[in-house]
Amino acid sequence: MKRALFALVAAAACLPVLADQALATAKNCMACHAVDKKLVGPAYKEVAAKYAGQKDAADKLAVKIMKGGSGVWGPVPMPANAQVNEAEAKKLAAWVLTQK
Repeated sequence: MKRALFALVAAAACLPVLADQALATAKNCMACHAVDKKLVGPAYKEVAAKYAGQKDAADKLAVKIMKGGSGVWGPVPMPANAQVNEAEAKKLAAWVLTQK
């Protein structure tokens, strides 16, 4: 009984992370990014480290998610993501910044 309860609590603690990773997957972000390794773009952990402590980081990243960007992580530009609305971009940016 205790093991089942522990497993349920542990699974529930992971749901927000999985939900946001699910959004990143659904919006095709994971085609170019991974949590812990560079693919086409930087790892989300690298992004979180670069923007750590910056007060407006989530807003900056949300704009980049929607409009794209270039030059920050090398020569490969990040294309605009028209399929991502503002609320989704903010949710994704907040999730990216929690990656350690």
